[in-house]
Amino acid sequence: MALVYNNYIFRFLKAYAKEGIPIWGVTGQNEPTDGFITNFSFQAMGWTPEMQRDFIVKDLGPALQQNSLGHVKIMILDDSRLQLPYWAEQVFRSEEARKYVSGVAVHWYQDFITPAVALSSTHKKFPEKFILATEACSGAMPWDIPKVSLGRWKRGEDYAHDIIQDLNNFVSGWTDWNIALNMEGGPNWVKNFVDSPVIVNAKSDEFYKQPMFYALGHFSKFILPMSKRVELVPNQNLPKDMYIVGFQRPDKAIACILLNRSNENITLALRDPSTGYINTDLTPHSIQTVLWWPS
Repeated sequence: MALVYNNYIFRFLKAYAKEGIPIWGVTGQNEPTDGFITNFSFQAMGWTPEMQRDFIVKDLGPALQQNSLGHVKIMILDDSRLQLPYWAEQVFRSEEARKYVSGVAVHWYQDFITPAVALSSTHKKFPEKFILATEACSGAMPWDIPKVSLGRWKRGEDYAHDIIQDLNNFVSGWTDWNIALNMEGGPNWVKNFVDSPVIVNAKSDEFYKQPMFYALGHFSKFILPMSKRVELVPNQNLPKDMYIVGFQRPDKAIACILLNRSNENITLALRDPSTGYINTDLTPHSIQTVLWWPS
């Protein structure tokens, strides 16, 4: 079975490359713990970290190398950060696995029960491996009703909150599960309907940009590739439900994304020793980006 699955992966990569779509990275298995859930409707094989490690060492890693695909990044886990740092510890016990694996992939679905420090702990143990958030969407939980909720601002806040937490704990990128979905939250062959940053109403030939779309824009528009996170040192404790992350971009600009999840107005002063102070007011439940070039 491992050989068949392995052949499928590298043939998939070759076929896409032939069509001019190079794939830069793969994971060993989407949500490997799902395969152990009884009567689970998704297609999923159950993997322990040891099984995933052995598959990469014995099959996937060598196969990519032997088929001129050694440049493709291999990521482990691709599941909830609830599994960290344990999952990474088990895989990286093997020096061979360390040779083939470039990063750790995480999903957001159980972040509300798993502190983000699990990410920092993993980075501290394995700083040479990147961490990438590879899947997220609103409306995935049973209590998320309706699945598609047009204009629901809280879902945009949830995105910004999770991204800021991830970025402040050594995650190098954050990926949505969907580009666009229909009014039902599909199509989806197992009827796993969810929300999306863009919702398409095919009957009226319209599409709607959701709050999640604009929340993502604060990061994708202003944090340019190759930006580096900078330490932000508060001179007093940040107000409750206030979140912030800052980056220095390749053009030397500083971008700070601020999120106020509270019901109160918050006034902040951002101080850059080379530039001075920037005062900003954050209205309740707002996202704001501040951009400046140090002198």
